[in-house]
Amino acid sequence: MAASRYRRFLRLCEEWPVEETKRRRDLGAALRQRVAQAFREGENTPIADPEACDQMYESLVRIHTNYYKNKYPRLKDTTFTGVTVEDCRMILATDILKQMEDMKKGTWRRLREKFSAKKPEEDLK
Repeated sequence: MAASRYRRFLRLCEEWPVEETKRRRDLGAALRQRVAQAFREGENTPIADPEACDQMYESLVRIHTNYYKNKYPRLKDTTFTGVTVEDCRMILATDILKQMEDMKKGTWRRLREKFSAKKPEEDLK
């Protein structure tokens, strides 16, 4: 039985897309990592709680197939602020978040980081 569970999780990992715009914050990459940890021995991995494993799989399938999005369709694809899905994706991209973090820094701190030989974290110690 562990072999079939392992194969189902592998199939789900193959189908789950990886979002390049969300480096180190991507759900697909996190899923792959967790499956690799949970099934270290591959098909021969003993499963302590098969029911919990099956529930986890079913939950992930519902997320992947947009079950609740399809079950409860929205009238509009915007938020109450009027921001669209594409705008949200753009804002949540890692590069944009990095730029926004850099904008929060003061001019003096940016210059000091740019020309300093040591890392800014060392200055705070």
